[in-house]
Amino acid sequence: MEVSGPRAPGYAGPLADVWTAVRTGRMRDATTLLADVDCAALDPTQQVLLGALEVELLLAAGDLDAASAAGGTLSDATGGTDAAAAISGIALGELAAAGGDHNASYALFARVDGLPDTGLLRPWRAGAALALVRTGRRTDAAGLARAQVERSAVDPFGRAHGLRVLAVAEAGHDPVGVLREAHDAAAEADDARLSAQLEADLAALMLVAPSRNVPAEAIALLRTSERYAARERLWPLHARVSHLLMRTGERPRPLEGEVSALLTSAEMRVARLVVEGLTNRAIAERLDVSIKGVEWHLSRIYRKLGITARAELVGMLAG
Repeated sequence: MEVSGPRAPGYAGPLADVWTAVRTGRMRDATTLLADVDCAALDPTQQVLLGALEVELLLAAGDLDAASAAGGTLSDATGGTDAAAAISGIALGELAAAGGDHNASYALFARVDGLPDTGLLRPWRAGAALALVRTGRRTDAAGLARAQVERSAVDPFGRAHGLRVLAVAEAGHDPVGVLREAHDAAAEADDARLSAQLEADLAALMLVAPSRNVPAEAIALLRTSERYAARERLWPLHARVSHLLMRTGERPRPLEGEVSALLTSAEMRVARLVVEGLTNRAIAERLDVSIKGVEWHLSRIYRKLGITARAELVGMLAG
């Protein structure tokens, strides 16, 4: 593995396209690319990276059982190199955290200490620090998170991860300000998934602030994160955002697979033609109805789906 620069670190190898898609938050693209990989052509270390990428994608999609099965292949497969051991440690640490075993998660992340850390899917210190937070060891967690931030002066990806944990690990500071800095770093690193996670984090903090009014910024952040999670089909993130939206009194928007259950067959016909790019007049001609009839269907569609514009309907159903 090698780093190609502070803004966009890269992995040079047969899994480069998958790795880049994951690191930039294009999870659906990464899943498609992963399915086309010729596993037989990979060396042992690349096999480990393949397994780690699969675990990452499955956890992001909320399929813990499948992720655990994929992780089982990493437990005994180190690839014979320090790089492979580091990759497997990160993946298994994430898997243990997802399963609620935070002591095991910390131990797995900590074993990466001293191994090569260029090109990893996430910095081990941030993962270990989060595991320490979840086991009540906040002082140790803050130390690790600060170490991650200090080591990432020219690495926005690593800095964003470190700051995200620091916001919850260190008392007596401005967590919203720290998360804003983390969000800026995630944007600089071109990581759409981390950006969306931080948007949900920021909104959650704003909602617990002592105020009777829900900040408009919190709702805007949640809607941005919601659109990303729905587009990439990241159900755990979408569920978290939906819960936060309901706390604000807002109605979460349905997932792509739920739309057909909400709309009538006539409404679905209109919606599909909108996605095809037809105007209201063209839809009316295609369906042999009046333009006002199309407008009536669209108003009902928007109301049921909690949207206000044609572009949102296209974004929900396209792809």
